[in-house]
Formats: sequence, structure tokens, C-alpha cells
Amino acid sequence: MVFTILPLDPPSQSYDYNVSDVSAPVSPAPANEANGDIDLELPDAGRWSKRPKLSNAAVVTPGQTVTEDAQWMRGHGTYAPLAGSVILASVAGTLQKTNKLLSIWPLRARYTPEIGDLVVGRIVEVQTKRWKVDLSAPLLAHLPLSAINLPGGILRRRTTTDELAIRTFFSEGDLLVAEVQSIHQDGSASLHTRSLKYGKLRNGVFLAVSGTGGGGGRVVRARRQVWTVSTGNGGGDVDVVLGVNGYIWICAHSSTAAASSASTEPTTNTNTHSTTVPTSHGLPTRLEDSVSSAIFSNRNDFIAPATRREIARLVGCVRALARAGVRVDEEMVMRAYEAALDLADADDEDDEDGDGGGPAGGNGRDYLDGERGTRVVAMAVRAARSEI
Repeated sequence: MVFTILPLDPPSQSYDYNVSDVSAPVSPAPANEANGDIDLELPDAGRWSKRPKLSNAAVVTPGQTVTEDAQWMRGHGTYAPLAGSVILASVAGTLQKTNKLLSIWPLRARYTPEIGDLVVGRIVEVQTKRWKVDLSAPLLAHLPLSAINLPGGILRRRTTTDELAIRTFFSEGDLLVAEVQSIHQDGSASLHTRSLKYGKLRNGVFLAVSGTGGGGGRVVRARRQVWTVSTGNGGGDVDVVLGVNGYIWICAHSSTAAASSASTEPTTNTNTHSTTVPTSHGLPTRLEDSVSSAIFSNRNDFIAPATRREIARLVGCVRALARAGVRVDEEMVMRAYEAALDLADADDEDDEDGDGGGPAGGNGRDYLDGERGTRVVAMAVRAARSEI
């Protein structure tokens, strides 16, 4: 067999340089320099562009061309046709560039569960040994009967009696806070409430914003998702629960120990991170062992008007942050709440008569929407940037 070796083709002498913001052609210097180098003369305003042109739109829509350069890789929210190197957007959102990877961050998206996430959900279906919970995810989550605390804190196997009384624990429409324990192969989540900080939610207000998978104004994963706010104007303590899935619960603070015993004071052990209750014998007992049926009650307690007002103020702050596209976490919620209090105090100073005739319209100064909500968000963002 005879092989024929052909000579290589000489390289083309035409150079195609991509120069941004340069309209004049690039003219190379004479090639007969002493050192053999080639100097390129560019206009003063010109500079080399190492990145191909991408879509300059702030928000891309499905089917819109993102880039036609082959060196970019497509990520989430993008797709490529069968032929060609063009990359198109599959969702509506903002363009994100990570090295050579292009992805689209959707404006609104379903929550994707991850193990360890603290979520707020609503019971939508009661089955034999489990509940189905809506987490704003593509699939409903599962809460097994074996993954909750029974009244009395008894640790035992669930029997048919427990299955018959399953609606006494949770029924359709109930709200609860839980933790994602595992993820199934189909993407659905399995929850558990085996802690006193989880369980049924009462005495508060529910609102929903975008979750971790959504766009601006979303709840982000943070170090703390649950905290207690010492409100002003005599409102007392208010609990805020930020579910990673975008569901938020703001309620009046209630001590867990009060539900178990009114004569005992809980103490926190910082070494073991567990809460104990001293008994009459002087021996510490785990608070989980004193769980009563009150944690599954559907009746709300009496809430003072001052506490209701501060709960409504916090709800308005969260809605203003979400409407402005600002992240919703502990820092921004607290800064927005402080800004709302400062704004209310300023209106009280302008109201010289004290009869509610101020510029905000008396009781209307607590309403955080429209221009007033925009001012609160601007003050919160300015305060956050000043400490960076």
C-alpha cells in the first residue's frame, strides 16, 4: 500500500482581529524589522476585546439569541439548536456569565429542594401514613407520620390508632415549618418536624415571595432563617420565619416552654445546643419529652393590637423588599424595619397637632406601599452599603 504525504498549506496572511469600539482598520507595520517583530498601531480609544459580543439586553426572553460564538458553553436556562453554534435562551431572566459558561437566572422559578433547607409549607392532602405538603416546588413534598413528634414526646412505633387520628395532627390547609430530610429520585422532598422549633404555625401572617430558584426579591439561604425581633412602640417580640422556598411566616412570639409547663423556666445549654427544663427532682429533662397536644392546636391566641401593628409593619417591609428586587434575609428585613420606624417617627414629629393630621394621613403612616415603600427600601439599601 502506497501512502502519499502532501505538503502543508501555508498559513493565510489575512488576520481578522476583533477590536471593540474601533472603526478604523488595523494596519500592521512593515515586516522587515530588525528583530522580526510586528507592531500594531491602534487608535487611542481602541483596545483589544477578548470576549465575543453577547446580548446587551437586561432581560432576555425565551428564544432570544444570547451569542453565536462557539467558545461559550451553555448552562441552565439556555439551549442550542441541532445545527450551528448559536445559544438561545429558554427562560425569561437575566444573563449570568461564569468564565465561559452562560446561564439564565430566571425571573420566577419553582423552588428546588436541598437537604437541610428550612421550609414553610401548606398541607394539601392527607393520606394513610403521611401528608403531602406544598413547598412551591415542582412536586409535592412528603411528611411521614413517623417524622413528627407525638403528643407527650413518646418515642414509639406508629400504630393504626395514630393513623386513624392523623388529622388531629395536621389537616388540609394547615401551615407548618419543617426541614428537608431527604430528596427522592424523582426530585420530591421528604420532610421532618422532630424538633420543637418545627411544627404547626399559628398566631401570625403568611406571605409568599420568590424562593431560592427565583429572580430578584427572593429569599436567600443564610446563617439564620428564624429569629425574634424586639419590636418598637410596645409591640413586644415577633418571630420571623424565612422559608428557603419563598414562603414566609411572621407571628407573635410564643415560648415553647409555656406550652409544656407554666411553672418551669427553660435554660439553654450552649455546649450541647439543647434546651432543658429543670424538674422537681432537680434533674434536667429534655424539652422534647414534654411535648403536649397544644402544639397541634388550630386555635389562635389573643394578640394585642400593638403586636398586630408591628407584625403588619414587618409584612410591609418584606413586601417592599420583594417588590424592589432586593434580597430578603435577616439583615435587609431588619434594616427595612428600622427605616420604617424612623420614617414613622419623622411623620410623628411633623404632626404637631397629634390628631393624625400629619403628611402620612395619621394611621396611614404604617402603610408601606408605593412611594413610602420605595423610600423604606432606599434607606435600607443605603444603610447596608454604608457598612461595607
